[in-house]
Amino acid sequence: MRKFVYHFNEGSKEMKYLLGGKGANLAEMTNIGLPVPPGFTITTEACKDYNDHNQILSDDIYAEMMTHLQILEQETGKKFGDATNPLLISVRSGAPFSMPGMMDTILNLGLNDLSVQGLENATNDARSSYDCYRRFIQMFGDVVYNIPSYRFEQALTDLKNENDYTLDTQLTATDLQKLINTYKDLYISVSGREFPQNPFEQLRLSITAVFDSWENPRAAIYRRLHHIDNQLGTAVNIQSMVFGNTGESSGTGIAFTRNPSTGENLFFGEYLLNAQGEDVVAGIRTPEPISHLEDTMPEVYQKLLDVAALLELHYLDMQDIEFTIEKGELFVLQTRTGKRTAQAAINIAVDLVHEGKLSKEDAIMRIDTSQIDQLLHPSFDEASLKATTSLATGLPASPGAATGQIYFNAEDAVLAAERGEKAILVRNETSPEDIEGMAKSVAILTAHGGMTSHAAVVARGMGKCCVAGCDAIAIDESQKTLQTATFTLTEGDFLSLNGSTGKVYLGQIPLVESEIGGHFEELMSWVNEAKKLVVRVNADSPNDLEVGVHFGAEGVGLCRTEHMFFQDDRITYVRQMIIAETLEERLIALAHLKEMQKADFAGIFRVANGKPVNIRLLDPPLHEFLPKTTQDIEKLAGELGKPVVELKQRVQDLGETNPMLGHRGCRLAITFPEIYIMQAEAIMESAIQIHDEGIAVFPEIMVPLVSSKEEIAIIKKQLKEAIQTIFRREQLVLPFDIGTMIEIPRACVTADEIAEEAQFFSFGTNDLTQLTFGFSRDDANKFLYAYQEQKILPIDPFQSIDQKGVGALVTTAVQRGRMTNPALKMGVCGEHGGDPASIHFFHKLGLQYVSCSPYRIPIARIAAAQASILEERQEKVMV
Repeated sequence: MRKFVYHFNEGSKEMKYLLGGKGANLAEMTNIGLPVPPGFTITTEACKDYNDHNQILSDDIYAEMMTHLQILEQETGKKFGDATNPLLISVRSGAPFSMPGMMDTILNLGLNDLSVQGLENATNDARSSYDCYRRFIQMFGDVVYNIPSYRFEQALTDLKNENDYTLDTQLTATDLQKLINTYKDLYISVSGREFPQNPFEQLRLSITAVFDSWENPRAAIYRRLHHIDNQLGTAVNIQSMVFGNTGESSGTGIAFTRNPSTGENLFFGEYLLNAQGEDVVAGIRTPEPISHLEDTMPEVYQKLLDVAALLELHYLDMQDIEFTIEKGELFVLQTRTGKRTAQAAINIAVDLVHEGKLSKEDAIMRIDTSQIDQLLHPSFDEASLKATTSLATGLPASPGAATGQIYFNAEDAVLAAERGEKAILVRNETSPEDIEGMAKSVAILTAHGGMTSHAAVVARGMGKCCVAGCDAIAIDESQKTLQTATFTLTEGDFLSLNGSTGKVYLGQIPLVESEIGGHFEELMSWVNEAKKLVVRVNADSPNDLEVGVHFGAEGVGLCRTEHMFFQDDRITYVRQMIIAETLEERLIALAHLKEMQKADFAGIFRVANGKPVNIRLLDPPLHEFLPKTTQDIEKLAGELGKPVVELKQRVQDLGETNPMLGHRGCRLAITFPEIYIMQAEAIMESAIQIHDEGIAVFPEIMVPLVSSKEEIAIIKKQLKEAIQTIFRREQLVLPFDIGTMIEIPRACVTADEIAEEAQFFSFGTNDLTQLTFGFSRDDANKFLYAYQEQKILPIDPFQSIDQKGVGALVTTAVQRGRMTNPALKMGVCGEHGGDPASIHFFHKLGLQYVSCSPYRIPIARIAAAQASILEERQEKVMV
């Protein structure tokens, strides 16, 4: 018989796929002797069983759970549902990978009208007992019956206003009893049913609600954003309650063993007295810094420091610890690897190596490549900053600077982002339902909450600038206004946020690129030692290449020459070339363009300083360079001295029904060979110029859109003849390669033939994906989201390579190419060259290089090193 339930003392941290991350760590902490309230975990396998049986909790699973509940009663000396000494439990989700706030939790389960009196008698504390009951009713109603939480919050606010209270803690036991009755009435009015009094019914409904929360929209969005497998499921953790809301000697908090924003080796966190755990992350009350606990409860603070030190040493990583203090006694409710900024992640990993706790390889493997973009975030221009009005100061919850227009709910922020605006999500406090709006926004601002609030934790994980707990502003979400002492802002107004200082500024402030500091360079030196893949940059100008080299690029993997043609000083010559009626007219235009291209290539070769430069010859169809409007056509006709009617007809003749499959790429060279010959001459003449300046040069000339050996053979012959003529004239020979971009399925399956002519393959995985799926990458956004939601595709194939389909074609091309030429140089220049999962795939194929945009170079370098380390470790295991 399958085992679906494990007591905490039966598990370990290695069992996270079965027990979920939370359950596995609760088991681990129990077994190393930490003060963990006892409990048990219903496994992820039970979640899968539940979903496989149409959301029905089987009798076998329920019976096994009841057996463990009886053991828990024996451990605690309390009885579930008892009217004299009741056992109360928490019911928490726990996926194999941390998904903070995305799924559901219920505290104080087991209370009803009788057991609340038993709790009061057992604790001799009426106020905290009824406080637990009202919290339970609210959480149960929200999670199980989908009664909007704001309905309960409004009732609480009304009662506080009625009594002129400012804090929840001012409510008396009598007030809370009145509030409980109001909550019960809400059940009837909203759900049409009464609040259930049977604790066992409460428990069954809560377990199924947590299983159901695996599929809720915010969890699905979070998994999609963080590439978490939809099939994993969630575990359910049942744990005996401890109470942080029992007076000023009790409390709850969250602590990090190191600072999650900077990585500094200092204990960091926040706590609230007389509160339960949800109060800290909800942001309703602003918590105290953890250091203040040393003044109020020095013994508890020291125990907490000891726990933190033990957990970090045990897990060899910075830990995020949730704790509760019940009447002076410390309990640890959770530990997990703490979410941190990219800068903190690097500093922590390198410090742990210096402390002798990690190897260099372990440190590299600890870096989450998806966070590295944070390091490249801009900061405010200092001169402009001094002239800008500071509205308020909040908590610096997640670093970086951002400027944008304010929106007061997630839906509006998403719509604004889709319109191309830079949206700042402004909320009193964020909730898990805001996840998509947070992802689409450039920054987040909250009036309430602390450094460990939902907004802060999620923003740090996403790499978003965030200012939290900014109590100097008043936000009216219904009226969509933000007020300070001197200003009132409405939807669409501009704000600027500094997530590193907590400052909020009025209007737009120009941004400048940030400097990477800390231990980054040291880590990247280890990365270079570990990786095998060369990382190049996609660069169409010297400036692009300078940025790429700054971030560690080892050459140019793709220089798109058509990007050079759109500049104002040359577009007229391009159009003259296109509409030329004779070869002589075309050559006149090409002569002008050649001199311009020579200057372009010389600039790039100078910056490359001996690194290889892969230059793709003209790729797009010619009609893309022509004017579209009547006014622009008339203007061009005047510049070229052509009749307007004639020019309109030429533009019409060059139009294509399906440009993606039309007259472009190497097909241009077959019909107009002089275009590619001009480009090849420009490349080699500029290379000679730079060589004469004493700088090494190595150009790679890439022919795009090849589908057959015959195409590249003809073009290669023409290019080599033109280049040899230059070499004879200059009495100098320079090394160069002529190869092709593999981006058509036919090229992949005939790669053995193409390799007879090509000296290198560069996979253009963007177009290869487009042609393999039959998806237009310009229009796929209209339906790909539905494919992911309905699990037709696990991820957008334009973001991460489809290994089964597109990847199989790449594999075929690699194998066939090597059959012909075992030394054939092969790399990737599509956007997948900067995607970590794709890089792991390319590493396994044994490609020599990947190429990506300049700001993804650090990500690609780390991913390449991780792929190499992972391969070596797998090989050792096999041996």
